[in-house]
Amino acid sequence: MLRENADGLCEAIDGDFRGRSREETRLLEIFPALEGIRHARRCLARWMRPQRRPTSFWFLPGRSRVMYQPLGVVGIVVPWNYPLYLALGPAIGALAAGNRVLVKMSESAPRTGALLARLVAAKFDPEVLSVVNGGPGLARAFVALPFDHLLFTGSTAVGRQVMAAAAANLTPVTLELGGKSPAIVGRGIAIEDAAARVLFGKCLNAGQTCIAPDYALVPEERIEAFIAAARTAVASMYPRLLDNPDYTAIIDRRHRERLAAHLDEARSRGERVEVLGPATEDLSASPKMAPVLVVNPDPGSRLMGEEIFGPILPVIPYRTLDEAIAFVNGRPRPLALYVFEHDRGAIDRVLERTVSGGVTVNETIVHIAQEELPFGGVGPSGMGEYHGRAGFETFSKRKAVFFQPRLNALKLLRPPYGARFHAIMKLLLR
Repeated sequence: MLRENADGLCEAIDGDFRGRSREETRLLEIFPALEGIRHARRCLARWMRPQRRPTSFWFLPGRSRVMYQPLGVVGIVVPWNYPLYLALGPAIGALAAGNRVLVKMSESAPRTGALLARLVAAKFDPEVLSVVNGGPGLARAFVALPFDHLLFTGSTAVGRQVMAAAAANLTPVTLELGGKSPAIVGRGIAIEDAAARVLFGKCLNAGQTCIAPDYALVPEERIEAFIAAARTAVASMYPRLLDNPDYTAIIDRRHRERLAAHLDEARSRGERVEVLGPATEDLSASPKMAPVLVVNPDPGSRLMGEEIFGPILPVIPYRTLDEAIAFVNGRPRPLALYVFEHDRGAIDRVLERTVSGGVTVNETIVHIAQEELPFGGVGPSGMGEYHGRAGFETFSKRKAVFFQPRLNALKLLRPPYGARFHAIMKLLLR
């Protein structure tokens, strides 16, 4: 289905975004979905195999196993920022585990939702996989259904509402939320390399990525070099923005106005705002927004209190690595964390002393593309995980099975309780 309809899916997503890089759609949505399918098909027989588990000495020669069974019907709520991959990625794990799947697409990506619904209806039995479209009313009704498992990808605020609705049915949930994912730039890496990699992750999908770097922590003496390197990196990737098909637009007017309000607030506070796009281009009437750095913003500003979800990158100076780690730990636990450093000791300090959903070292984003790694948040950035085997297990019931042989000693513990029983209990409770 994906291979036959890749062009049409790219066109639909491009239309929903008012300008979405088709190359990014192929790289960030179609390729990882295909890779997830290939990985599941290659590994599924091994995942399904019942697993032997050790049996307590006192119950030998009994045998213990774990077997996997489908949960039943899985509901998937899809956001607008990656409407194809975030629909099919969870569905791959749920279908591999033997479930039936109902997918609710985002009303902010109506072309993609309508097309995917038609394609799925043509290829799949509707009792196995179905796609539905609708607005907030349908979304509220959807999450209130008595699913056997519900996966939601979206904001932390809406995630709380989803969890509350699911609780009425005791439906278990996997919440893939967001938050402010930091990038810690160390002193042991070339600033040009670090800046280029941070800006690549920030500019993909114009920053509308749940694991995009949300702010960068940079040694105070390297701030100016980072700004210059970021400007060079953006100019290299995007020599122009307005008519550049490689650079994605902001999804709609409301989100563009929200991002502009962040910049207006920063300017009103007298904070340094560095626009990285070509100075000759006027994007005020365009759905696109140039990449922007905001240097040392007020920690109490909306820019530093909310997930940005756009091409704005706060750059915050720090003096010591301990100070940078403390800054990260003083905020809600992020979905992703990035560390740019070649000193192994410094890398280990960051990994050991911070908590996040996932980490990429010396790059951004790509930990999500490793099918053998679980993907998921922690605390306000989410709960539960999927991808690869983790997804298969999330959407399966791990059933514990104990096999009692014909000859066993359990009858020695049955009533009536006498001297023999108490002697055995004395041994067990020693």
